[in-house]
Amino acid sequence: MSDSQVMAPEGPSAAGGGSTPPPAAQPAAEPSRRGADWRKRAEITLLTGPAILVFLTFVIVPVLMAAYYGFFRWKGFGPPTDFAGLQNYVSILTDPTFQDAVRHNFLIVVLSLVIQGPVAILFALLMNQKIRGRSVIRMLIFVPYVISEVIVGTGWALMMSDTGAVNTVLAKIGLENLQQSWLADPNIAMGTLMLILTWKYVGFAVILMLAGLQSIPEELYEAAAIDGASFWQQQFRITLPLLGPTIRIWAFLSMIGALQLFDLVNIIWGQYVAATAGTSTMATYMYLNGHLAGNYGFGSAVAVVLFMISLVVALFYQRFVLRRDTEGAVTGNSGRKRRKK
Repeated sequence: MSDSQVMAPEGPSAAGGGSTPPPAAQPAAEPSRRGADWRKRAEITLLTGPAILVFLTFVIVPVLMAAYYGFFRWKGFGPPTDFAGLQNYVSILTDPTFQDAVRHNFLIVVLSLVIQGPVAILFALLMNQKIRGRSVIRMLIFVPYVISEVIVGTGWALMMSDTGAVNTVLAKIGLENLQQSWLADPNIAMGTLMLILTWKYVGFAVILMLAGLQSIPEELYEAAAIDGASFWQQQFRITLPLLGPTIRIWAFLSMIGALQLFDLVNIIWGQYVAATAGTSTMATYMYLNGHLAGNYGFGSAVAVVLFMISLVVALFYQRFVLRRDTEGAVTGNSGRKRRKK
């Protein structure tokens, strides 16, 4: 054979002139995939099962029971038999005292956001700087938040009474004209309540703001300083926008807490003074007209109304305010959005 001759390929292609068929495709590993899916579901069930059980037992079931008892005139013992229908709910919604309590709650919500938010941000900016005694200042601001509401309420009630420490100090320094009935005067009682709430809860807001500030890269401030931005320009252009998610989460927690406010008002103003002083809330109304009056069916109906108001506020806030913070948080959302695009 000469060098110019070419060796013919062996096999079927040489005999029939056809191409070599591709190897057969391997079957998918369905059993192993099914096993992995089963294990994943078992892990999810094992990890979330206890939390779901606790949530159902201590949240959903009590709400359903309260809704059931709200249809009866029930004294709190024995099975409810005196069916009242929607009469309890009609009485609640048409009661001027309850309407005042709702207005007080929403006023507390607004004032808490307007007062505590800016104060917390300013304190957080101050304590985020390298100053002496920063740890001590942080402790002093956060300590009121961890003190029991009973202790706080009792202490402030003693200090702000007509013969308490505040009026006594004002008299000692010659400012008798500034003495006020801080707790009983409807014109200033709400201001007294907001002072106490700010002192008590601003520490929690400061801690959240400090945590948010720690996540902002220092390089952004350095670049802004090189460009000639002042301190306050850096805060408005860098800090506040990047602190937005933290502020929105704090605002949500503050709103829900303000709607459910009970302990401090009940401890400081007592059972009956809160309504006349203009500091009553939906929770104090429920306690007064349900538990103290021995009408637990009516009190259960008030609890349902309070729950529904809080739920509507929470859903509205999540839908229109927290939406951009929660988008893509659930697995698969970002993928579906990309597919839609």
